[in-house]
Amino acid sequence: IIANENLKNAKVGERAEVSEALLQLAKETEDLAVRERELFSPILKRWHPTAAGVAAVTLHQCYGAVLKQYLAGTSILNSEIVEVLQRAAKLEKVLVQMVVEDSEECEDGGKGIVREMMPYEVDSIIMKLLRQWLDERLNQAKELLCRVKETETWNPKSKSEPYAQSVVELMSIAKEMVNGFFEIPIGITDDSVLDLAEGLEQLIQEYTTFVASCGSKQSYLPSLPPLTRCNGDSKLFKLWRKANPCTTRVAEINQFMKTEGQHPRPSTSRGTQRLYIRINSLHYLASHLHSLDKTLSLSPRVSTRTRFSMHLGVGCTSSSYFEHVNASIQAACDHVSEVAAYRLIFLDSSPVFYETLYVGDVANSRLRPAIRILKQNLALLTAILTDHAQALAMKEVMKASFEAFLMVLLAGGPSRTFQRSDHEMIEDDFDSLKRVFCTCGEGLLSEDIVQREAEVVEGVISLMGQTTEQLTEDFSIVTCEASGIGSISGGQKLPMPPTTGRWNRADPNTILRVLCHRNDRAANNFLKKSFQLAKRN
Repeated sequence: IIANENLKNAKVGERAEVSEALLQLAKETEDLAVRERELFSPILKRWHPTAAGVAAVTLHQCYGAVLKQYLAGTSILNSEIVEVLQRAAKLEKVLVQMVVEDSEECEDGGKGIVREMMPYEVDSIIMKLLRQWLDERLNQAKELLCRVKETETWNPKSKSEPYAQSVVELMSIAKEMVNGFFEIPIGITDDSVLDLAEGLEQLIQEYTTFVASCGSKQSYLPSLPPLTRCNGDSKLFKLWRKANPCTTRVAEINQFMKTEGQHPRPSTSRGTQRLYIRINSLHYLASHLHSLDKTLSLSPRVSTRTRFSMHLGVGCTSSSYFEHVNASIQAACDHVSEVAAYRLIFLDSSPVFYETLYVGDVANSRLRPAIRILKQNLALLTAILTDHAQALAMKEVMKASFEAFLMVLLAGGPSRTFQRSDHEMIEDDFDSLKRVFCTCGEGLLSEDIVQREAEVVEGVISLMGQTTEQLTEDFSIVTCEASGIGSISGGQKLPMPPTTGRWNRADPNTILRVLCHRNDRAANNFLKKSFQLAKRN
């Protein structure tokens, strides 16, 4: 049968027929060996001391040759092949036992004749086929991943399934692989399970890296304008404020808000919405990976857990096969949520926020239009993102909003100047911004979380309420302390504090920026004397 069949191309029915023939041949070979030992070997022993052993070796070699032909056309592992191999192992055990029993009177105890028997190595063959089975399925998943990298658009699978089609396909393949693995009728060891888990983890890690490849928040942050001093008393400055097109832009925004009525549309772009789909896809990945982990960890078919324990390490309390990739997925969620938030605030919402807030003067360019748009954007965010993804995304939007507010106050460029009297209006606007995040969504962000993130901004706002004399005194003290020079003696000048971006009320560069935006003669004179900062154009 084997000689007439090409097993690689054989149909299912033909393969089953060949497997059945091998099983029958093993039974008949074993029966023949028993008859040989009982009927013929006692007679043949007169001429050969180990006649039964020689017969057993011959039968072993003959069946081994047929088995080798059978396996030469096999690259898969299924119940039929496992049954043939297990039957071959049983036959080999019977034949070896015949040789040992027949060689008891030999000087070497039959070791010489046993060495003539080339073992079937059933266990190693099964493990080799299992490795091939695993590699084939992992390669199928890798092919899917390569295709996904070229075609994924990050549009939702459907309205009720707001995640990418690619993550559904990937986890479907992974689930089929795990289920198929445990359906193979062999003894499952932890070594085998760990090999499967490591292959899946590498695959999912690659997909996670792909999902997280969406740029960084830095690409949306505006560059910091050069530090200049206000020149509010000059005729040139007054003419600039009168002709500045930014004030026209503010008027356009206010008119837009009026025409929008009480229900303005969200400004969230398609690109930001696609980032939300990436976030949902990562959460889908994490939840289904947890399910696979439970299947691998709790399956009763796994005989040992020794290597798994070593894999986790001494003192490790985790029981996850996917500990490393789980951490990568969480890091990817953090990153994509951050990028989506900064895109939403600094790109999508920039026309009503960073570009126009407090441009010209504070009283005529308050935060109210930006807050109304922000509320609509947050409503869309909670409508698209899955429940588990909302809290982190909301927190990142809050952080981006607070940073945009800080940049308006400290790096707003020549179109923004502040009086000390503006402090109360700015404080009121920021309180309104905080309330948005405290009240938007049902308990997504606690007041404690919002307040912790708000502390830096509130510290800067409190600086804006100080007198210019107090600001210059505080600036001189913290600058000397930071530079290590102790105090300024006669003729010495204060060093220019570096821009670290870590703004807070005790940071010399932060206080300097408040002074640069302070529109009074005392601040102007101090900056001119201390640093020769240029006037604003």
